[in-house]
Amino acid sequence: MNYLSVENISKSYGDKTLFTKLSFGISKGEKTALIAVNGAGKTTLMRLLMGRDEPDSGIITFADGLRLGFLEQHPKFDEELSIEALINSAHNIVLKTIREYESVLAAQHESGSMETHQQLESVTVRMDALHAWDYERRLKEMLTRFELTDMSQKISSLSGGQIKRLALAMLLLDEPDLLLLDEPTNHLDIAMIEWLERYLKQANITLLMVTHDRYFLDRVCNNILELTFGTLYHHKGNFSYYLEKSAEREAAMRVELEKAGQLLKQETEWMRRMPKARTTKSKSRIDAFYELKEKAGNHRIQQQLQLQIAMNRMGSKILEMRNVHKKYGDIVILEGFDYMFTKGERIGIVGDNGVGKTSFLNLLTGAEIPDKGRVLPGDTIVFGYYTQKGIQFNDDKKIIDVVKEIADVVPLGNGLTATASQLLTRFMFPPSIQNQPVSLLSGGEKRRLYLLTVLINNPNFLILDEPTNDLDLLTLQTLEDFIQNYQGCLIIVSHDRYFMDQVVDQLFVFEGRGLVKGFVGNYTEYKEASELREKELKAAAAAKSVKVEPQKNNSGSASKKNKRSYKEQMEFEGLEKEIAAFEVEKASLVVKMHDSTINYQEIEQASRRLTEIDDLMDEKMLRWLELDEIGNDS
Repeated sequence: MNYLSVENISKSYGDKTLFTKLSFGISKGEKTALIAVNGAGKTTLMRLLMGRDEPDSGIITFADGLRLGFLEQHPKFDEELSIEALINSAHNIVLKTIREYESVLAAQHESGSMETHQQLESVTVRMDALHAWDYERRLKEMLTRFELTDMSQKISSLSGGQIKRLALAMLLLDEPDLLLLDEPTNHLDIAMIEWLERYLKQANITLLMVTHDRYFLDRVCNNILELTFGTLYHHKGNFSYYLEKSAEREAAMRVELEKAGQLLKQETEWMRRMPKARTTKSKSRIDAFYELKEKAGNHRIQQQLQLQIAMNRMGSKILEMRNVHKKYGDIVILEGFDYMFTKGERIGIVGDNGVGKTSFLNLLTGAEIPDKGRVLPGDTIVFGYYTQKGIQFNDDKKIIDVVKEIADVVPLGNGLTATASQLLTRFMFPPSIQNQPVSLLSGGEKRRLYLLTVLINNPNFLILDEPTNDLDLLTLQTLEDFIQNYQGCLIIVSHDRYFMDQVVDQLFVFEGRGLVKGFVGNYTEYKEASELREKELKAAAAAKSVKVEPQKNNSGSASKKNKRSYKEQMEFEGLEKEIAAFEVEKASLVVKMHDSTINYQEIEQASRRLTEIDDLMDEKMLRWLELDEIGNDS
């Protein structure tokens, strides 16, 4: 079933044309990603699909009755409302329908009249359409999952990350037919991202999203739309497939353009020697010459970000943290933390939201003072601190003036320098736009300009707090290359697992309550080690809970048990049957919960039973694994 059809849409702002005559469609079950460089029009296209803006030309068509959900890159809500009031206002129809259902159901039980029966049928249909049967359970689950537990909190008191998580929780709670997601992983910690991956991979979910998270793209999407130079390319496959096919297309295009260029030289010589008398054949060749000239002139080089700094000299003493303590009320960030930084370290910081990662960075730079202990930077240390919040640019200021306020000329190393204009060009801001106001830049372009203002001082201790937010894939790849060759100290906080895997070689793992553990390796290696450790702990706990009489061998010493007893074998086979029965019951309950003919109480009972079954299956599966470990040699 075709959910969305986009036919020949175009959009421009003033002299800037974002795209012309784009066409594509999305069918039920497709998980599509939109990829483009910053400023190419990704967010604009998403806003067009949501009706927040109008295309200059073309048609956007949705399937009849389609329920659409949109996650904006920077959601905005009424700041005077509490979380509870916002949810109630957004889901007012759902809540009213639930209350009406309960009222009509009670009336039906009392009177059993034909009128109440018809009312019950009508409201049941609406409950089904609104996915309202288990609304309250899903609401609690979603808010807990996204760490939003205080319903009385005002929107004005929430951070940007909390607002993004609230918007995402409300969107998923609605269960729309088609999800439009603009940077859904921004402001989520890694555990939330991995949960969201699993959620969106469900077969019944259809989505179109903009994201820079390459692992997320690879694991969720089965369709890629690439917007480049105003042209849309379709790739049926995941992100890895897209990279392969995109590279093949670029290589083929380079060969074609090279051939066109060589042929153009030959035809240009012929044009110069061509006699004045023009035959029909020569006129045809002249027309072909101009077509060839236009084709050869269409070679457009993708701008490349050029990151190069003349890092300030670094002395023998880098930075030392001695017995550092820090807490905010009851929340402990550090408790007796000690560390001596050395030259060339590349450290990634991971941990759940709220454990103090950003506070730790502020302690390093002196933006915050420890409650106890000392932070001692070396005399030669020059910090470059790219904060998660960024800086607030004056939107009326010219792009080039932002840089000139810091420096007119910047050293690049090896005796080379760059003017403000040259440096902007290196950061993919060509001279043609440098005198434009900052307000015309996209969110990703503003982040790239902010990165320039951080690197312009040639820091030798670079701190990057969520640097990948809003940056396009081309910029991220260049930033990775720069970091891998950076000779100074580097500390990165990022939820982008691919980025972390590429650029760090050790981790500080913030586990909460002031506990910080070190790990040598990248994020994927840490994840694998953590999962292995968790399995070992579960196995040890299971073994401890099972008391088995030690068996003696002929010499009287205990021997290792490698065979199940008859009783254990019977238990093992019984567990397999019980687990299979639970699976069947679970499947039937899921079907029942989506049956519009059953009442609300039965839905609630089914929901509770599902929770019980999940707990029982975990318990039975753990015991099954214990018995499976023992083995059976008979």
